[in-house]
Amino acid sequence: MRLRLLPANPNVQFLKRRMLFFVFSAILVATSVGLFTIKGLSYGIDFTGGIMIEVKTPEPNQIGELRSKLSGLGLGSIELQEFGAPDDILIRVQVQEGGEKANAAAVNAVKTALGEGIEYRRTEVVGPKVSDELFWNGVYAVVSAILAILVYIWFRFEWQFGLGAVVALTHDVVSTIGIFSLLGLEFNLATVAAVLTIAGYSINDTVVVFDRVRENLRKYKTKPMEELLNQSANETLARTVMTSLTTMLALLSLYFLGGEIIRDFAFAMIWGVIIGTYSSIGLAVPLLLHLGVERRTGDDEEKSTIEQTSL
Repeated sequence: MRLRLLPANPNVQFLKRRMLFFVFSAILVATSVGLFTIKGLSYGIDFTGGIMIEVKTPEPNQIGELRSKLSGLGLGSIELQEFGAPDDILIRVQVQEGGEKANAAAVNAVKTALGEGIEYRRTEVVGPKVSDELFWNGVYAVVSAILAILVYIWFRFEWQFGLGAVVALTHDVVSTIGIFSLLGLEFNLATVAAVLTIAGYSINDTVVVFDRVRENLRKYKTKPMEELLNQSANETLARTVMTSLTTMLALLSLYFLGGEIIRDFAFAMIWGVIIGTYSSIGLAVPLLLHLGVERRTGDDEEKSTIEQTSL
């Protein structure tokens, strides 16, 4: 007996609810931009530079005691925060003037001040020049990925498809940045990798739906466009839901069992799967209706296929 999460022939009226989707997405993007502008992101050491030391204390809730030990070291800004468990503390120290020797001396000073009984899980030192390069490389990577996807969709389909896909993709990326700003999660190179992965996942979902739209444009010559687009979304709905659910199972395992280091990455991916699935159906497809996709999209390809077959 086959497992069915959806009816055999779903008929959800996505296109009739498109204005609701557009309003929700506009609010989501505007809120994300506002949060990023006003609150900003909690950049990781990859982007800010400095020293990051993760320690495990003998007893929980010792963050106040550790802060008092480190406050008089004269190392500039020192931040402490719980990192998952009450006995797991993340210590951030601003980058020190004097290069590698000064940063190494700062690490030794912190370890000396903390004393015995502390377990050191990791120590990372990133200079300001390297962190600045990493930040801009991350920005270039995301922007380049979006532009490359625009070109790919444009050549594979039509400009309306490319523009719709990029709008949905930008929506996913901006909302991911917004949720990180809202929750104060650390934004680092692993998060950039998650954003790029989200872009790939989202565009894969969108291309599947667009393929069905193009197929139906060839198949139905007189069906109203709104009805045709809604049918295309419903015909790919089961595949979209099953793919998303199986991906979520793996990501939830990473989130709960993968440890603190990978938790923010897993969270970004979980959010990306949810918002990417929504945008593929709720944004990318309805946008085709407003962008004026033409039926010749299917006719031209059908003609080309016939000509190639005759040759």
